[in-house]
Amino acid sequence: MPSKFVKVKCNDCENEQVIFAHASTVVKCLVCGRTLAEPTGGKALIKTTVVEVLE
Repeated sequence: MPSKFVKVKCNDCENEQVIFAHASTVVKCLVCGRTLAEPTGGKALIKTTVVEVLE
């Protein structure tokens, strides 16, 4: 299965940004700094709302 990017919406400020679904580092919101995803060694643990999966 190919790796994907996902568009997520921050639960705090509602900023939407595209992140890698298998992120290897902590991903934070570019506007407010909330943690959006944490690495798990495989697929990242996404801690916010997924708006769209990008192929």
